[in-house]
Amino acid sequence: MPSREKILTQQVAGALAEDIGAGDVTSLAVIPDDQSAVAEIVAKSDGILCGLPLCEFTFLNIDPDLEFRPLIEEGAPFVRGNQIALISGQCRSILTAERTAINFLMHLSGIATLTHKMVEAAGSDTVKILDTRKTTPGLRYIEKYAVATGGGENHRYGLYDMVLIKDNHIAAAGSVTEAVTRTREFMKSELFLKIFHTDPGGLDVEVEIETVEQLREALACGVKRLLLDNRSPEKLAEMVRIVRSSEGGADVKLEASGNVTLANIREVAQTGVDYISIGALTHSAPGADFSLKLISDD
Repeated sequence: MPSREKILTQQVAGALAEDIGAGDVTSLAVIPDDQSAVAEIVAKSDGILCGLPLCEFTFLNIDPDLEFRPLIEEGAPFVRGNQIALISGQCRSILTAERTAINFLMHLSGIATLTHKMVEAAGSDTVKILDTRKTTPGLRYIEKYAVATGGGENHRYGLYDMVLIKDNHIAAAGSVTEAVTRTREFMKSELFLKIFHTDPGGLDVEVEIETVEQLREALACGVKRLLLDNRSPEKLAEMVRIVRSSEGGADVKLEASGNVTLANIREVAQTGVDYISIGALTHSAPGADFSLKLISDD
């Protein structure tokens, strides 16, 4: 994973290039370059605050002489009407950075807020709420950061840091057993070490299960993490009972996924699974609402 500084730089540079292009024609035309101002960011909805580092980095990327003063901590709750931050300095710089900075704050706070709601709705200290790879292309690191800020946990970051044998892998291999066997053989190979330069023991191996037959097959293969996808709470509870009653089943980690909502997450959590992964945390979270207003000349 890249460093925090590299992520901030890449995200902000790309977003500003997209928004500003050759320049902010309106601010250049309307605002004298020596005009200063103070602006406030105000919440227009309730939620969990996330994205302040990106917001600040955006303003300072446009103008290092701007002063950015947060008034609420990252990860803290906010309500409509709360003053989130104050920015002071050259007026033209503030308005040029405004939209990109607020966009980061809206998007990431929306993800953190939905994640927090899911964690609360699950009502369990033992079930972990996970994100997925269903992220906006190019924004995965910061979206997963927002999930963690909201109280969730990050699943795999990409195809390189965990083995997840899904339905199409199983179909291509012909069976769960064959897919698992091929995976284990590859992870012992010189090619694996040449590509990934890591101890294969450091990579978890998870298998997606669709039927009870596949479940029993995976257990027979000694798989220690299973993804139970798109199963009803009743079917999940049945699969959990089968796993827990099997030899070594207490050590098997079970992940539920698919069609999990605020309305049904508690029922899913009560089936006895260890994890609930939710793609909607990153692909469908409504954005939080903020606005920036000039409140005085500096």
